[in-house]
Amino acid sequence: MAIRRIGILTSGGDCAGLNAALRAIVYRAIDGYGWEVIGLHKGTAGLLSRPVECETLTKARFTGTLLRQGGTILGTTNKGDPFDFPMPDGTRVDRSNEIIEGFRQLELDAMIGIGGDGSLSILSRLADQGNIPFVGIPKTIDNDVAGTEVAIGYASAVTVATDALDHLQPTAASHDRVMILEVMGRDAGHIALAAGIAGGADIILVPEIPYRIEFLARKIEQLREGGRNFALVIVAEAVRTESGEPVGTLLADGRQLYGGIGHYIGAELAKATGAETRVTVLGHVQRGGQPVPRDRLMASIFGVHAVDLVAQGRTGRMVAWSGRSLIDLPLEEVVDHPHRVDRDSPQVRTARGLGICLGDE
Repeated sequence: MAIRRIGILTSGGDCAGLNAALRAIVYRAIDGYGWEVIGLHKGTAGLLSRPVECETLTKARFTGTLLRQGGTILGTTNKGDPFDFPMPDGTRVDRSNEIIEGFRQLELDAMIGIGGDGSLSILSRLADQGNIPFVGIPKTIDNDVAGTEVAIGYASAVTVATDALDHLQPTAASHDRVMILEVMGRDAGHIALAAGIAGGADIILVPEIPYRIEFLARKIEQLREGGRNFALVIVAEAVRTESGEPVGTLLADGRQLYGGIGHYIGAELAKATGAETRVTVLGHVQRGGQPVPRDRLMASIFGVHAVDLVAQGRTGRMVAWSGRSLIDLPLEEVVDHPHRVDRDSPQVRTARGLGICLGDE
């Protein structure tokens, strides 16, 4: 089938590097193939609107500032599963056919979607149901998309978290305090692990490794005995209490909104050690801001390759990075299989080799 007109969208949580990916798609599609590119607003939500919320994207739209800008110029959404969509009256309905009809109304020949594990799963199902040629690009600060070593947004989030530890260390030392930094990580602890190693944390807590407060307290006592007057702790938001209870807010739609584990850990450590503790919750600061060069580079590589896959008729795939090489994989091999921290990974072994406490010993 001859390609004349493609659609692109960003879906799920925002992150740094999305605009760089959009820019790469637009440049490659227009210069390489002479295609028209339609940007779909607010992810799948834009396809539910009538008329569909969209804009024609040209190279002139991508000034030099957008490559450096966080967020996404198209907007995005991380709620409202179209296969189980919550309605104002409290009912839930399948609106997937409405999204597919929105795609048809725009007379698009193919679609490229930039999303995380959950978003790519939904987009893949929509593409299969609507017989839509589709290519996915992985993005998530959590870096938990299967099949790829790198997802757009992860490097910038780790940089922000590492910078926070760099800022907390001198104030911790000045006041003899234990500083706890809570970072994002809905299901996986990759940000906490990477930033903890890079930022010299003494304790790293991730949801994949159960912990005991007594082991954390023992680490702090060991630091004291060694002449250290402070400690740095980094914890992923999805870490539970010692007894296994999630910390956060249960939303009306059934989703768990994490947040608060840092304060729990701070209070427990204060009781166990007598230390003065302070908690910093980094939150959405990790999503925004200027993308670091690594994210801009990978976003550009992924964007160009995604367009080339569409041109070659190799759809139903996700672009990925593995072993210092650009690859692409069938979507069914990667969606719904989130990549979590492996307890035998080089990063975990490195943390243990550096004497960092992971809470389990």
